[in-house]
Amino acid sequence: MTKTMTMTAASLALALGTALTIAASPVLAQDKMMDKEKCYGVSLKGKNDCKAGAGTTCAGTSTKDYQGNAFKAVPKGTCEKTASSTSSTGFGQLAEFKEKKA
Repeated sequence: MTKTMTMTAASLALALGTALTIAASPVLAQDKMMDKEKCYGVSLKGKNDCKAGAGTTCAGTSTKDYQGNAFKAVPKGTCEKTASSTSSTGFGQLAEFKEKKA
């Protein structure tokens, strides 16, 4: 093989590897969430996984601790056992909620 052909083959292999990695990423993310559930009202300020109300974008955008419309992914079955000082039940919830007044 010539030097040009070797570089071309290496570039092709690198491109193929990158494409396969990118294609597999959503599947890996989905598998990670398989044993998890969205738990609202348990994340700390800026530590939510996603969904943090109007004017925010996604992960890391909650503006206060235990925000009722910001979730953290937790192991299935643990959300409603996790403490939340803003929830009316005192624990995380599986759906968004309006925080109780302190």
